[in-house]
Amino acid sequence: MFSRRNDRTGRSRRPGSPALRTAWEALDAGDVPGALRQVRAAGEDQPLGEVALVVGRAAGSAGFDDLAAASAALTAAPEEPRALYDFGYACVERGVPALAIPALREALRRSDGALPVLRELVSAYEDESRHREAMTELARHENRLQDWPDRYLLVFNAVLAGDLDLARRQHALLSEPADARWQPARERQNRMLARAADAERAGPLDLSDLRGWQFVLGGTVLGTLSPHGFDAGMNGRYAWLQDTPELCLRGLLRLRALLSATGVRPRSVSLLPDRDSRILGLAAAEVLGLPAEPFAPGRADTVVVAYDLDGLAAHEGGPELTGELFERAPGQVLHAHASCWTDPPAVTPDSTALLHQSVVAPWGEQLRQGADGGVERGPADDRPEAEIAAGITAADPSADPGDGAGPADGDAEFTAFATAVAGTWLHGDRARVRSTGPVPSSRFA
Repeated sequence: MFSRRNDRTGRSRRPGSPALRTAWEALDAGDVPGALRQVRAAGEDQPLGEVALVVGRAAGSAGFDDLAAASAALTAAPEEPRALYDFGYACVERGVPALAIPALREALRRSDGALPVLRELVSAYEDESRHREAMTELARHENRLQDWPDRYLLVFNAVLAGDLDLARRQHALLSEPADARWQPARERQNRMLARAADAERAGPLDLSDLRGWQFVLGGTVLGTLSPHGFDAGMNGRYAWLQDTPELCLRGLLRLRALLSATGVRPRSVSLLPDRDSRILGLAAAEVLGLPAEPFAPGRADTVVVAYDLDGLAAHEGGPELTGELFERAPGQVLHAHASCWTDPPAVTPDSTALLHQSVVAPWGEQLRQGADGGVERGPADDRPEAEIAAGITAADPSADPGDGAGPADGDAEFTAFATAVAGTWLHGDRARVRSTGPVPSSRFA
């Protein structure tokens, strides 16, 4: 997202659209991120030349000369296909793909469906998790698609949109890639469709089957579903969560059930170096009845336990450790208790207990009611790690009954799912999955 600098461009002309004038006023106040939010909120039917005028001024403030130049060219020639494409391309490159989409759609129309323009539009849709629109646009040009990358992208977006029938039909038409650089993508797609076949046998795999689609997309087995807010659009995900020892224990018991159902027999628990992960790892060793030892890259037949992989990445040496977890050692299982679904971790865990938008660990600085009746942030629990871990293993693992609006998520349902997907679990690398997939969810700012 843009940062603020002194303005260098765009003061002599102002947009005529009332919605975009609001964005212009935000720029007058020096609020570049706010201006871009206003442009996005204005919708995709705004005059593209005026959108480019606002974006160009914002880009000039941020020192993004490439986007400023592309914006100036589009402001001068808003019907020129090349200017539309260059503006869209620069928006994608600068991390504002939502602003690229209207321009790229118009560039595609004015260029008679040029494939490079189509690919850039698909890239912008993907960055916004608008996979059904990407799929639809690619399918409109089916007779002109090249297998690599176009038909591959059609299959990919069809899966992420939840249209497995289309994905399978198009996948059957894909030739083997002549360029070896596409082979890893081909293999990931093969694994994704194989997981989908298992997940269909395990559950409905409809647009509310969060556990099924988490497995299809990245091979993650989701341990628990949030029992709150299914009818409010959460579909098993948490929004803001103050975690508890009870939830931690429940996640570890689901991990134990997963290992048992799939026949995976680790010999140790590997402790990652951040405090949150060490606490949970010590509790995991007790629950699984395994010895705990510090994490070592490439160790086989072990469960690597993270509380939250984003917390690991922020730890000293965390980025290097994250990279070492990308390739799975034989018999190695990566379990993350909490995974952010709005900004997925750099590596995809094999098992995760819950999906959240924001989480505070049970021993973190949780919010509480103060003496005056207001809300305050309490101190972190600074007891020794082993003592906190003992509190997890002594907790009550009974499920929160929730609001009763969600599907059954008992041990029997979970074990049946784990058994059904055993044949396709723990295959391939742990590539990041940026998309939330076809199961929608409410999110909060």
